[in-house]
Amino acid sequence: MKNKTSFWLVKQEPSKYSWENFVKDGETHWDGVRNYQARNNLQSMKKGDLVFFYHSITGKDIRGIAQVTRTAYPDPTTDDPRWVVVNLKPLKALTHPVTLEEIKIHKDLQEIALVRQSRLSVMPVTGKESQTILKLGKTSI
Repeated sequence: MKNKTSFWLVKQEPSKYSWENFVKDGETHWDGVRNYQARNNLQSMKKGDLVFFYHSITGKDIRGIAQVTRTAYPDPTTDDPRWVVVNLKPLKALTHPVTLEEIKIHKDLQEIALVRQSRLSVMPVTGKESQTILKLGKTSI
């Protein structure tokens, strides 16, 4: 039986690492996570899972879709063994970036972690939420 693809959302300040930087790099390890719940979410990611890339602070919108290419391994930016990274590669930009305002007013996104736990940097997205985001973003995968 084939494993079901899960959806996730990662947040990043575009002044530190934008969607455009990510596309230019072609792949990166997602480092610097220092929150236990976000770390646990990284540890739950499976190879092939899809990840929405969200610009936080400025822009406040989902810009694109990435894919997990390597599951959790020790964060190379720290000697502390509690922290992990995953590798991500960009798949495609959303045709229409989905803003936080659009997310907050959409009836099918009222419970999304992006709204309920706004400070969390790595979060799961349900299948229904992901389909709504893709529809709002005028994008198919």
